[in-house]
Amino acid sequence: MLDIQFIRDNPELVAEKSRQKGYEVDIAQLLGFDEERRQLQQQVEDLRRQRNELTAQTEGQKPGEEQMAAGRDLKNQLGKLEHQLASVELEFTELLKQVPNMPLDDVPVGASEDENVVSKTVGEPPKFDFEPKTHTQIAEAKGWLDKERAAKVTGSRFAYLKGDLVHLQFAIMQFVITKLGDQAFLDEVIKENDLQTSNKPFLPVLPPLMLRTDVYDAMDRLEPRDDRYKIEGEELWLQGSAEHVLGSMHANEMLSENDLPLRYIGYATSFRREAGSYGKDMEGMFRMHQFDKLEMESLTLGEQGLQEHLLLVAVQEKLMQLLGISYRVLSKCTADIGKPNARGIDINAWMPGQDAYRETHTADYMTDYQARRLKTRVKRGEDTELIHTNDATAFALSRTPIAIIENFQTAEGNVKIPEILQPFMGGRSEI
Repeated sequence: MLDIQFIRDNPELVAEKSRQKGYEVDIAQLLGFDEERRQLQQQVEDLRRQRNELTAQTEGQKPGEEQMAAGRDLKNQLGKLEHQLASVELEFTELLKQVPNMPLDDVPVGASEDENVVSKTVGEPPKFDFEPKTHTQIAEAKGWLDKERAAKVTGSRFAYLKGDLVHLQFAIMQFVITKLGDQAFLDEVIKENDLQTSNKPFLPVLPPLMLRTDVYDAMDRLEPRDDRYKIEGEELWLQGSAEHVLGSMHANEMLSENDLPLRYIGYATSFRREAGSYGKDMEGMFRMHQFDKLEMESLTLGEQGLQEHLLLVAVQEKLMQLLGISYRVLSKCTADIGKPNARGIDINAWMPGQDAYRETHTADYMTDYQARRLKTRVKRGEDTELIHTNDATAFALSRTPIAIIENFQTAEGNVKIPEILQPFMGGRSEI
């Protein structure tokens, strides 16, 4: 959530920026509760001071009737004020949680994803001398994708992945983990993009697949709850993306400045209801209730946060370039970047089977918005500061295979393996 002092100092700006993101927040009401809360806090502190002074006066001796009556009166007053303060604190916190993060100045102002801005297109879509097939047609013909049997076991929007499609997924995983653990690779990305940041490698992580309600809420990724799966009878949820359990792993911790940046590459099977999606997005494995993802998560000092965001986007682009797939980079507009985000970038890969660029990557910069509720801080000399968080898709292990299958298909219905992946496929060049 936002720093309340920033809201006090900039109420009109916060209201306007919130509207740009599609949130109507009553800033005046929030500040009213804030003022009442501070007054009550002062009154509670005054009564506690008086109670302590009274206790000190009678230390080592039996209190008189007048002192006992004064003590009872202070206790009753304090109890009422503490109860009132707790109620006001609750209202204040709920209103503060509704205020979104402020978009950075370079974020396009827009009312929907239709106003996202294409900043560049890299590579050329392949030209075929035959009618390209969809990934579904190819994968089902090859016996790689079986949604019909999955429907018997789990219902719609699940699939069995089999054979060479599984080999391809694990090859992508090994490729990404190898590259992100290689300082020479990061040096290359940093140099090519003229970034001022560390070449510290990413640590691979297999995180838990569930998280508690309070932690999920603190990450500000629990909503919309209709898209999440809750464990019945437990305050536990299946995570909807690996960054939900990576970004929260340092909650309530004081980090050392020398340890930053903390960079993780996490692999997780993720779960979403994907309520409201329909049509072609439901074909094949483009949008399912269960999917695997490799996600980058980074925790940095505040002044390093934006450079880290740019690094994660540059890594995404470099990985796509190594695969040889044409893509577009989109600057997401204010209404599309998400409530905790200050900036967001999408990468859309060319999908010949859909004759369109479709989203395969996203990169989110949250500044200190998540860290404030997670209480993830860093010690700097005598001071402490909130860290900044970033997350970004390395590869979604449904959509990246789709892009590979469709872009590297042959007239015979086979799929050529991108050269960079062949060592991880046992040297095979085609499947």
